[in-house]
Amino acid sequence: MKLPKIAYILLWFPKPSETFIFREVVNLRRLGLPVEVFTLYGQLSWKLSSEMQAYGDVKRLGIAVLKRLPGDITYWRRKKPELVWELFRTLPIRKWKSLEFGGENIFAFLCAFTLARMFEKQDFDHIHAPWAMGPAMAAWIASRLTGIPFSFAGRAGDIYPPDGALKEKIRDSLFVISENMTNVPYLNGFLPQAASKIYGIYNGIASGSFKDAPVVMKPPYQLLALGRFDRIKAFEVLLQACGILKESGLDFHLTLAGDGPRRLQLKYWTYRLGLKNYISYPGFIPHDRVSELFCSADIFVMSSAVHKSGDRDGLPTVIMEALMHRLPVVSTNVCGIPEVIINNETGLLVRQKDPPALAGAIRKVISDRSAALEMAEKGRELVLNKFDPVANHGRIFDLFLEKAGGLHNS
Repeated sequence: MKLPKIAYILLWFPKPSETFIFREVVNLRRLGLPVEVFTLYGQLSWKLSSEMQAYGDVKRLGIAVLKRLPGDITYWRRKKPELVWELFRTLPIRKWKSLEFGGENIFAFLCAFTLARMFEKQDFDHIHAPWAMGPAMAAWIASRLTGIPFSFAGRAGDIYPPDGALKEKIRDSLFVISENMTNVPYLNGFLPQAASKIYGIYNGIASGSFKDAPVVMKPPYQLLALGRFDRIKAFEVLLQACGILKESGLDFHLTLAGDGPRRLQLKYWTYRLGLKNYISYPGFIPHDRVSELFCSADIFVMSSAVHKSGDRDGLPTVIMEALMHRLPVVSTNVCGIPEVIINNETGLLVRQKDPPALAGAIRKVISDRSAALEMAEKGRELVLNKFDPVANHGRIFDLFLEKAGGLHNS
């Protein structure tokens, strides 16, 4: 049986913070699935791991697509005038979750006319978007224009809060993948009659490149937090917890690695709480150097919180990576995190937006190194079991084969 030819649509690829998607694409290709990646934006050339830098088989649209858009839109307007009129009349003006995401969706909508011509010429059998916002918009519109079936994945901020077309994307998709089990009933709620097309499949975490963190657990205790400096990571809550730890006399140091729009705000909180000598900001760390951070820490802390808009983390990959280094984890009970951090079993879990609770959990881990390591060991066993890339990427491969391959070979 001939394998279906799959087009993956992303904003950027490879992207330093999306190692899980990069690994998915690489492994599917190794399994023999003909996957080709298309990006709506241009190329990211900074802060990529060496493996990402070596990946060159990507077709990028970027700003240059504006030159060919008039011709592509005209092509589809002549071929399917009623559909194109309906799309322009009903889709661009929706209730988008923010101005930024509205712009992303409108650009994706326009790019779809170019992608559709490319997919038609190259005889693709299926279109997949690993994110539910702009990439899924482009996949959906390209599918409507060409008749090529599409699917997408829902993860975190791309489905919380839902955009103005999520229900329709679910309705028209061949299937939908959720990266955690918590999101499955949430997505089912948009279209209960389509519940059978929602599949919960965890990301794959490679198991061969992780060293055990020594976890010395001696003063100054080494805390580590890693992630994008945005509203859903709630690192200001972690800083407030650090202020409590400082006032209690604990000798510690926090490495807060990453970058993002809240960098200056976090620096302000550091100054305001008198934590200048307790916290360091190394900036964004490429993925092939992250292991060094894990191995120099005693505790990994993830302070995720649900923003008032509904925006939230799904299941941060760094939590699983920390556990793979046998590093004790303290986190919050947001979205899919409790699927991995089971309180007092694989780590400590506290209420979100609760600095005293976070500080207390950090102190509890520090107070009993052997218990902390035992939880980290159990956490690693859970990750090895649930996030096996061979099994999980194999499930995605089988899904493409069953759904897209069946249509392709019928």
